[in-house]
Amino acid sequence: MKMKTAWLASAALALCLQTGWAQAEEPFKIGVLTDMSGTYSDLAGQGSVVAVQMAVEDFGGKVLGRPVEVVTGDHQNKADIGSSIARKWYDSDHVEAIFDLVTSAVGLAVRDISKERNKIDMNSGAGSTALTNEKCSATGFHWTYDTYAMAVGTGAAVVQNGGDSWFFLTADYAFGHSLEKNTSDIVKAKGGKVLGAVRHPFPSSDFSSFLLQAQSSGAKVIGLANAGQDTINAIKGAKDFGLTQGGQTLAALLLFISDVNALGLDAAQNLVLTTGYYWDMDEGSRAFAKRFFEKTKKMPTMVQAGDYSATMAYLNAVKAVGSADGLKVAEKIRETPVNDFFGKGGKVRADGRMVHDMYLAQVKIPADSKAPWDYYKILRTIPGDEAYMPLSQSTCPLVKK
Repeated sequence: MKMKTAWLASAALALCLQTGWAQAEEPFKIGVLTDMSGTYSDLAGQGSVVAVQMAVEDFGGKVLGRPVEVVTGDHQNKADIGSSIARKWYDSDHVEAIFDLVTSAVGLAVRDISKERNKIDMNSGAGSTALTNEKCSATGFHWTYDTYAMAVGTGAAVVQNGGDSWFFLTADYAFGHSLEKNTSDIVKAKGGKVLGAVRHPFPSSDFSSFLLQAQSSGAKVIGLANAGQDTINAIKGAKDFGLTQGGQTLAALLLFISDVNALGLDAAQNLVLTTGYYWDMDEGSRAFAKRFFEKTKKMPTMVQAGDYSATMAYLNAVKAVGSADGLKVAEKIRETPVNDFFGKGGKVRADGRMVHDMYLAQVKIPADSKAPWDYYKILRTIPGDEAYMPLSQSTCPLVKK
């Protein structure tokens, strides 16, 4: 009897040890939910996956004693598909946090799901300011840029250079609406006026009718409240219709280095833009870009650089609190300064906004570009507290008035 009892105890101990070992080795999963094949795939997509994987590798590959596994999903720029993937990841696949979330409609939909499940979402690709206003969450973050920052940078600069009458070409969904509104407010505040706007389907390949409306408006500036392939198509169309030759100016309100590369300097030269990252800013940005280029044969966009920064912030917070609990990790992220190649002197506010400097840049003329991807001339640094909406204007319920 004693031998049987001892054997059962030994077996139970072995089972416990095996179970504990298995749990310790179970992957710690984080997800990159992005556009892998559509309008925004060049500015985010596989490059965002690579950036997150680089962060995991630099962190050491493990957290809480478990190997970190990066899972990926293509939301196809559709909120219902993004929501379905997020639910499966959280409920069945034990994913602890979701990154990138390019396309505001997807980012906003996943925000609701993350909030319900006490999970972290780290938006780098989505732009709508709703993410830190009415859709803010205790476990949600907006890391890289937003439409307010684009308006403060590009919109204000164009008005100050004499572009005081505007007509908007706007992508017809949450991001485009937000970008148009934020820029319109800045234009009016600077003494300019808005003559009209037209909303185009997302995505769109034919901008001819929209550009003709912009041309006939007589506005000095045609504001492109869109991004990615839509912006590329609109700029190409404007050139074909002779809008810029006729004296009108294009304001690409969200332009990425991937767009400039696709357009070429002949078509993109002199465009003014706002960015949160440029690969040739300093030693740190160049070091990251060099490694990224070796893996992708492209220089990183600000979204991809922001994904790296957000991933490192998340993993460091998980390590610090010793848990994947969403609220605990989120609290640690908010109280920890951000100081990396992307967000020097960055801080995370109560509304989830990571505040960091932005940069007003101008695309070089071909003669001034000395090497491949040597595209930008930095005009000024926009301090983070100027670039982002003041908390006094926030409608986030987490913000104490």
